[in-house]
Amino acid sequence: MSGDERGDRYNRQRERRARPLDQAGLQELAFGYVARFATSRGKLSSYLGRKLREREWTGKEEPNIAAVVDKVVDLGFIDDAAFAGMKAASLTRRGYGKGRVRMVLAASGIGAEDGSEALAHADEQQVAAALRFAQRRRIGPYSNTPSDPAARQKALAAMLRAGHPMDLARRIVAAAPGQVEGFGDDA
Repeated sequence: MSGDERGDRYNRQRERRARPLDQAGLQELAFGYVARFATSRGKLSSYLGRKLREREWTGKEEPNIAAVVDKVVDLGFIDDAAFAGMKAASLTRRGYGKGRVRMVLAASGIGAEDGSEALAHADEQQVAAALRFAQRRRIGPYSNTPSDPAARQKALAAMLRAGHPMDLARRIVAAAPGQVEGFGDDA
């Protein structure tokens, strides 16, 4: 394929993506988005808003993003509580704490009611997630050698950024290499 053919194909794709939107086009974008990604009401709404800013609007009335999002939710393609649960489980498996879970859910537009069960899960998994994070980063009981004060400060900061509570993070960072027991019921 020559450079001119490649450029022509690119320009055709770009023109197709830059077509002005109407209500049907907005709905088509929404269904395409939920078909590709697990998402929440808030994330879909912000995606559609961004697409409206990028393209022209040719509809007769003002764009109604809320109606499109409501239709997608009514059809069962979006469930904020299930999305929150999935996100919380994924983050805690990777070693992130309740604080990080709360931030991710807020960034996804998940309300308190839909996120309460997910936050409860993160709370239950608090110690196990912190130990997983420490193991992944070789902190505290998972380090090879006792760390100096500067390394402990750095490890403590990493655990706090990961969303773990200060008291648990301090206990894990202060633990001697190999001392995995004694952090709670989940250890």
